[in-house]
Amino acid sequence: MSSLLLRKTLYTSAACVSTGALYYVFNRNSDTRKMEIAKAFPAYQATFAVPMTCKACTDDIFGALSKVPGIQSTEFSLPDQLVTTTTTTPPSTIISAIQSTGRTAIIRGTGAANSAAVCILETPPPPTPPTEPQPSPVRGLARLIQLSDRITLLDLTLTGLAKGTYTASIRQAGDISAGAKSMGGVFTGFDGNRKGELGQLEVDASGRGALVGEVDWRVWEMVGRGIVVENVDAAKTGDENDVVVGVIARSAGVWENDKVVCGCSGKTVWEEREEMVGRGML
Repeated sequence: MSSLLLRKTLYTSAACVSTGALYYVFNRNSDTRKMEIAKAFPAYQATFAVPMTCKACTDDIFGALSKVPGIQSTEFSLPDQLVTTTTTTPPSTIISAIQSTGRTAIIRGTGAANSAAVCILETPPPPTPPTEPQPSPVRGLARLIQLSDRITLLDLTLTGLAKGTYTASIRQAGDISAGAKSMGGVFTGFDGNRKGELGQLEVDASGRGALVGEVDWRVWEMVGRGIVVENVDAAKTGDENDVVVGVIARSAGVWENDKVVCGCSGKTVWEEREEMVGRGML
């Protein structure tokens, strides 16, 4: 365990005269306290879309975030309904804290440009395709944020799976048409000297599990490849029950995504969020 020195935040507000936008900014001061965490990652920025209408909203969210270890500063923009954090905390933890206030939180960008990726984990398609296409249930999400040349933060969450021990790995290909069978073996880098096994995690009786840690990969090396998460018993027997798969795709860095309405579906980000929640995403 390592000690991370955290600073309490001081509430200040400032008006941006040139645009008329009002921002609430929480800055660090000299008050300090120590907290024990498993790993102190380099800090990165993340932006979240959150419905907010007034200062009471920002105070409520800040109260929840102030209890989360690793958040160094938080900025709110009411006109854009954005929350921006500088943090060493995984995005899933920040989202959970915001949602504890009764508000929806949608991640809009993490890290620097070309340094983030995401992988939606779903149940593999059935051997015989259905007569009408059916969306696969979402069973998890993996976020990857490159923090330095060889340090990438893995933030993987699962939901709706059977209780047990699971393993996660990067696979050679992103072809999920036949589940793990069409994704090749564990990818160990172009020179074969990298670790493709991402680690083990426990899924509890509620069907939820999480794996957070540091992986020795650059994001560009992983984009287009797949992730397989499978029950250790399935890995031993070849049984494809309790297996989820997904393709790693590039995601937006901080301030790279200002989309409000999807150009493909015409749905707002909030409508898309509700659709994914309906499919099982946390």
